[in-house]
Amino acid sequence: MPDRRLIIGVAGGAGSGKTTVAKGIVRLLGAEHVTSITEDSYYKNFSQLTPEERTHINFDHPDAIDAPLLVDHLRRLGDGQAIDEPVYDFVTHLRQAETRRVEPRDVVICEGILILALAEVRELCAIKVFVHTDDDLRFIRRLRRDIRDRGRSVESVIEQYIQQVRPMHEAFVEPSRRYADIIVPEGGHNTVALDLIAARVRDELRRRGGPA
Repeated sequence: MPDRRLIIGVAGGAGSGKTTVAKGIVRLLGAEHVTSITEDSYYKNFSQLTPEERTHINFDHPDAIDAPLLVDHLRRLGDGQAIDEPVYDFVTHLRQAETRRVEPRDVVICEGILILALAEVRELCAIKVFVHTDDDLRFIRRLRRDIRDRGRSVESVIEQYIQQVRPMHEAFVEPSRRYADIIVPEGGHNTVALDLIAARVRDELRRRGGPA
């Protein structure tokens, strides 16, 4: 619909550079025109499980995502309504009591590994982007992030990668690439691709009567 906000889905494997791409789009279009949410905020609340049981959840499987809530929030943002994005704690694997207020803007970016694998989410995206980065580089980035930000050990990251991340990437993430309108090699460092995405967004906004 012409009067709806423009929703951009940014998908790709863990450590591919999705967040960097999303930030690059914001920088090129202007923060006053763009708001963003992340799939990572929409993991289901597993408070009914023990801490030990929560460590075995496969967070790379679509079933771990609270898709109905994510879809509802994207629709609300698309309709010009503010939402309260959940805050997820990856150390305890629990949804926190506090939320993050997200105001609607002309462009809404939703990024995450399974954005294009979830049909109900994918259908809301006017522009679908897949960020492709070689497996070895993605693994190194994930290893650094999980140790630095999530208090993980090297052994636990490697085990999770072998048991869950790699199989789920092959089963769900990589196949979702076929739904992408734009494929970005090498993540946010690909300035040419970012410029092309920004130009495509501006064209679509003009078509909808929004800011150029």
